[in-house]
Amino acid sequence: MRELRRVTDIPGPQSRALLARRQQAVSKAIFNETPLFIAKGRGAVVEDVDGNEYVDFVGGVGALNVGHASAEIIDAIREQSDKFVHVSFQIMMYESFVALLERLADLTPGQFPKKGMFANSGAEAIENSVKVARAHTRRPGVITFFGGFHGRTLLAMTLTTKHHPFKAHYGPYAPGTYRMPFAYCYRCPLKLRYPSCEVACADSLQEMLETSLSGDEVAAVVAEPVLGEGGFVVPPSEFWPIIKKTCERYGILFIADEIQTGFGRTGKMFASEHWQLEPDVMVLSKSLAAGVPLSAVVGRAEVLDAPEVGGLGGTFGGSPLGCAVALKVIEQIERDKLLDRSQTIGNRIRARFLEMKERFPLIGDVRGLGAMIAMELVRDPDTKEPATTETDAVLKACYENGLLLLSAGLQGNVIRCLTPLVISDDELGLGLDILERAIAQVSGARATAQVSGVAE
Repeated sequence: MRELRRVTDIPGPQSRALLARRQQAVSKAIFNETPLFIAKGRGAVVEDVDGNEYVDFVGGVGALNVGHASAEIIDAIREQSDKFVHVSFQIMMYESFVALLERLADLTPGQFPKKGMFANSGAEAIENSVKVARAHTRRPGVITFFGGFHGRTLLAMTLTTKHHPFKAHYGPYAPGTYRMPFAYCYRCPLKLRYPSCEVACADSLQEMLETSLSGDEVAAVVAEPVLGEGGFVVPPSEFWPIIKKTCERYGILFIADEIQTGFGRTGKMFASEHWQLEPDVMVLSKSLAAGVPLSAVVGRAEVLDAPEVGGLGGTFGGSPLGCAVALKVIEQIERDKLLDRSQTIGNRIRARFLEMKERFPLIGDVRGLGAMIAMELVRDPDTKEPATTETDAVLKACYENGLLLLSAGLQGNVIRCLTPLVISDDELGLGLDILERAIAQVSGARATAQVSGVAE
């Protein structure tokens, strides 16, 4: 197994110097998971400005399923840049814009006519998905789920659950939005236990439509098939089919937010396929274009055609660079069988996490689909008190020893893995070894503090 290059203490002198400049120039409201500055990356390994190497289990927050600096992606950017970088599709059209939407129509679930549009970010695509739903149904209401994260613009932020830091002091929020429980079985919102609960949380939608609002006032249900920022929560097999059937009963559109779950992350091209779902509209971004800003709204042709001409669009949406890269990303995923690789990676991570869970009570739950795997850390397996400070300590120990990881969950006590799907077996094993040592270190320190009576 290869060793990671370690040149300086972490952070090194050049990262520290840049950090001082960052403090003067960048808003303090922008959070940084590490004090590090990148110099370059390749595949699933990055190098900081001091020459230290790290295994990347974050992948640009899920945007780099095909890895850093893929030669094919770089070639696609270079080839398109030699032709033109920008023109705006509304002024002069280009083939890659059309070709990419044709590919996405073929790839996304559902054997019905589809159309689509492009934007720049996931949040912008979420906003546009609601626009087309409202235009099609002529209804104002939107229902989403507790634990969901959909972005930072006004409507997307409104649909997001986590108040701090995403929503605090940014109100008033967009009207006409409602929330219902998500099937978070480890922390059941209804205090029930699966499967004896018969997935009662899914019935909350029907109850809501019978009591607190009328179905003919609701345009869409917006949902992440697997919660992302909310903690990589995977609902039981019955949950989404019940929700979708209720939507159909009331003529409500089902919008799947596959921004983080799409393009192989869960072992299928889209997570919706795990439940045989055919969303009316899908929202895509992140690994769609390997880090080049691009998002898409794809769905039933009659829904995407509902806004009046000029009602959708934007100066940069569907940039020539983004479209060229996205077509190459899809080609690489299919050719290199990255869906199968996602399953293999996920199986290995899950097995290792479950082994750790047997040894470390700090790990309360292990869950995920494909290579979208997480562990939830708790201070007590019985009370399930979130181990937020311990999670921070684990992440710090990881990056200090050469592994980049990211937290999630409403209490920040979930460690999520978003490894590039091109990661080698050696790199994956090296990263898991670093994580296991960090868990052991924090577990040992916590045990020592408890025995000695030192406050945590």
